[in-house]
Amino acid sequence: MLTIYNTLSQTKEVFQPLNGNKVRMYVCGITVYDYCHIGHGRSMVTFDLVTRWLRFSGYDLTYVRNITDIEDKIINRAKENCEPFHVLTERMIIAMHEDEARLNILKPDTEPRATDYISSILRMIQTLIDKGYAYCAPGNSGVYYRIAKFIGYGRLSRKKIEDLRIYTRVDVDDAKQDQLDFVLWKAAKPGEPSWESPWGAGRPGWHIECSVMSTCCLGETFDIHGGGSDLKFPHHENEIAQSEAATGKTYANTWMHCGMIRINGEKMSKSSHNFVVIRDVLKKYHPEVVRYLLISSHYRSVVNYSEDSLKDAKGALERLYHSLKGLQGGVPPTGGEVFVARFTEVMNNDFSTPEACAILFKMAREINRLRESNLNAASGLAARLKELASVLGILQMEAVDFLQASAARCVDTVEVYTLIQARLVARANKDWAESDHIRKQLNSMGVLLEDGKSETLWRLTDEA
Repeated sequence: MLTIYNTLSQTKEVFQPLNGNKVRMYVCGITVYDYCHIGHGRSMVTFDLVTRWLRFSGYDLTYVRNITDIEDKIINRAKENCEPFHVLTERMIIAMHEDEARLNILKPDTEPRATDYISSILRMIQTLIDKGYAYCAPGNSGVYYRIAKFIGYGRLSRKKIEDLRIYTRVDVDDAKQDQLDFVLWKAAKPGEPSWESPWGAGRPGWHIECSVMSTCCLGETFDIHGGGSDLKFPHHENEIAQSEAATGKTYANTWMHCGMIRINGEKMSKSSHNFVVIRDVLKKYHPEVVRYLLISSHYRSVVNYSEDSLKDAKGALERLYHSLKGLQGGVPPTGGEVFVARFTEVMNNDFSTPEACAILFKMAREINRLRESNLNAASGLAARLKELASVLGILQMEAVDFLQASAARCVDTVEVYTLIQARLVARANKDWAESDHIRKQLNSMGVLLEDGKSETLWRLTDEA
């Protein structure tokens, strides 16, 4: 029985889809004005994990994750680059898909773009105006949502309107009737991209985009809404206010939020110069290492990103791959189902990946023990290990390929292979002194050799 922590109720709840076995999930995606950073990677991996487990468990999932392709950051960056905004967004979308593919992120079923939903956005705004939840600012200077009219505003983030009003400056925007009100339609400035509307040329506000894309793709009420914990307020709070005011129905039954990334213990931000782009990380570390780092902590917890944490993730993943090396086929040993049952139990407990990873390591230790007595059983358990690991999106490469690909990011592979070939020649000539000398040279580089019957394999030490 699957339980999920619902941010709205702040409790774990037994998950019950609205419509039998069918699950509809919407996740807030990327604003595509720059390359994806490691925080984006956390959200991508979290909801990829949720997707994999729901489908592994037999649910018929429809997964929608949007693309924000019009927003202030996009307009400003396009101006800086002296290029049309759509050229910038198209380039960043391609880059985003490249990053996702390398991190083994499954594609969502639908990936709506905000600019494709302008007519639907206009209709929802008009509905909100007609119901008295929105108003036109003087002189066609925009349309705003009237927060005070929506009963229950703040229930997701546990914020109270009166407290918010205390900390809001009173002279921010004269067009608003209340400084807590937020924009639904922004009047266009000269030279900015815009669309025609009953309230003048402009573009949608960020919050209304998600309300429209989610309900258009999944219906007025759907099962799961997800995103990063930084989106709870104001973005998701505003989504609830808009959507429920427009439809009169519950917007989403379950709200899931993944934790943030900290860089060396500090909040990630460009101003602090500790901003980490995914593709820069992947130049040094294998994508599975980065993915393992992101799943080794519970999705709701904060992940501390550092060189040490990446090295720990690399070492952990290598230990798992070493248990799989050279094993194919076979029949799972008697008692192997205990691992599957326990894995299912912890994943059904709000996707507890730290416990799931611990079970994989128990399986790896059992595989290593079985190698000595029952190779067929070891191979069978190895196949089961890979099956469970596929839910986490790891251990899907050939063990030798991963170990050497991971090592290649840290050493000069040309030099390593040259030295290995020289050592093979020395061994063929029975020059054991030279062979030992080359092995020591490789060891000093952090390279360990494993001599097999037909080939010599290599890997890095944990310190390399």
